[in-house]
Order: sequence, then C-alpha cells, then structure tokens
Amino acid sequence: MAKTRPGKKDLDSYTIKGTNKVVRADDCVLMRPSDTGKPPYVARVEKIEADNRNNVKVRVRWYYRPEESIGGRRQFHGAKELFLSDHYDVQSAHTIEGKCIVHSFKNYTKLENVASEDYYCRFEYKAATGGFTPDRVAVYCKCEMPYNPDDLMVQCEGCKDWYHPACVDMTIEAAKNLEQFVCFECSSDDDGKKSQNTFSASPGADAKVEPKRRKR
Repeated sequence: MAKTRPGKKDLDSYTIKGTNKVVRADDCVLMRPSDTGKPPYVARVEKIEADNRNNVKVRVRWYYRPEESIGGRRQFHGAKELFLSDHYDVQSAHTIEGKCIVHSFKNYTKLENVASEDYYCRFEYKAATGGFTPDRVAVYCKCEMPYNPDDLMVQCEGCKDWYHPACVDMTIEAAKNLEQFVCFECSSDDDGKKSQNTFSASPGADAKVEPKRRKR
C-alpha cells in the first residue's frame, strides 16, 4: 500500500452522505458523473484518506462499461457487464452515490434474481491499448459467439452445445416451452468434429489511446 502523504491520514471507512451505507477498501461503489444524463461510474475503492481539513478522498480503480472501451459494445456483452481496468484515479468521496456488487461471471450466472446493484466482470481491460485478459473466450452456437447471460439459450441433448433459438429457427416462446432439444447435426447423426474456435476479446493490438480521465 502506498504511504500516506504528509497532512493526510488513512481512514478505515467512509459513510456515504445522506445514507447509513459504509464504504471500505475493496468495496465497489457507484460514483456520480459530471454529465447527469449518463449512468453512474463504477469503481473499486483502493484506499480512503482525509486531509487536515477533513476532506475525504478515495483512490479508485475504474470499471469500464463496454461502450466506454475501444471497440465499443458487442453482441455478447451483457447489460450489466463491466471490465476491470488498469485506470486508477483519486476522487472526492462526496461523489460516491451508493454501493454495488461486481460478481465474477460464474457467480453472476447463478443469481436467481439480478438486482439493480448487481454487475459482473469477466475481463480485465488495458485502457491505453484496448487489450483484454483473457484475450480469448469460449464460443457457443452456430454463430460462434461468447455467452451473453442476458440471452436465452437451449442445450442440445446430444452434443451438449448451447444454441440461440433464433440460430436454430426457433422462437423465444417455443424455446421456453421445450422439454428437450436436439440440434440439426445430432439429429442427422453427423459425427463431424465440432468447432473448437475461440473469440478474440480485444479490438486490435495496434489500437492505442490514452485512458480518459473521468471528470466530476
């Protein structure tokens, strides 16, 4: 942990103004953007400190939404998906609007009910280059796209692969009422080798930009 600067003192916690919600290091928070028309920024608190005038600052590590990244939002990005970036910043604690939970992708898919404060993260993101870790992820269906937890998929009883209803000429309503599903390849007794392709998560190794500072 970085040393506290002269005239600064570390704090164990901060109570969000106007609430009884307590923020501590490693908590995820919603932070007020300068543009009121935008959704709140999401960050992980790394450190809380106050100066001799009791002005409280938080050192944060930003989460980016897909549309804030190089390459933008893609078909497989879920509505609640975030990328943990390497972009750190120091902000006034007064810009914290609330707390949230950023789940692992696996844990998010197990949630029975997704609340407004629930998000998930499956990639780390390099703000300057647009690179992702991991760089490649498993793909599913005939369209060979990564899994989007917002989209309904059906599993083949034969090959155990997952398919989007639209990709197998099926309506969402029909998919919801299925008792079992067998894909065309399995129903045709096609023993051909299944695709083992992966999808590149990064928009391009050549893209380089400076991370945008988030203004309040």
